[in-house]
Amino acid sequence: MKFEGLKIGFAITGSHCTIHEVTKIMKGLVDEGAEVTPIISYSVECMDTRFGKAEDWKLQFRQITQKEIIHTIPQAEPIGPQKMFDCVVIAPCTGNTLAKLANGIIDTPVLMAAKSHLRNQRPVVLAISSNDGLGLNARNIGTLLITKNVYLVPFGQDNPVDKANSLVAHMDKIPETILMAYAGKQIQPVLVDYLGK
Repeated sequence: MKFEGLKIGFAITGSHCTIHEVTKIMKGLVDEGAEVTPIISYSVECMDTRFGKAEDWKLQFRQITQKEIIHTIPQAEPIGPQKMFDCVVIAPCTGNTLAKLANGIIDTPVLMAAKSHLRNQRPVVLAISSNDGLGLNARNIGTLLITKNVYLVPFGQDNPVDKANSLVAHMDKIPETILMAYAGKQIQPVLVDYLGK
């Protein structure tokens, strides 16, 4: 199994329309031998949307991983000092989380997990899902592309006609991106076509 023995912190932020897709990836990683711990942002913790209820998502994360969820900043802070993970994945990574990470703002469990993990020079993998990826957040993507130990899942425009600034990662590339990042390499190409829906 490709991920046997690998400890992964899998952080989920509030691009609620994408959570169902990354949940499948989380399960695939577990099935391939990874020890996965879910980490959630405040919006995932408490926000019910047309894409699902917060309590239902949390139950699903626990069932898939057989782990308790990290959902507070104090719970996330020991990730670095205790070297809890080999890799931290943020998927989906919203524009809000992206902007804060690029500018050193640490005010959610997910951002604390990333910051704490990066102190050990270990990889953080970002799977972006942002309606303003080619707008105000374009500069933050640029910043993170050149940030040491930060790796991006290949991404592209999901709806260039109706949402010209929107970017979404190819979530099915998360496992491959993790393996490359663990080897210290950015998967290529990072800019790819996206067929959208």
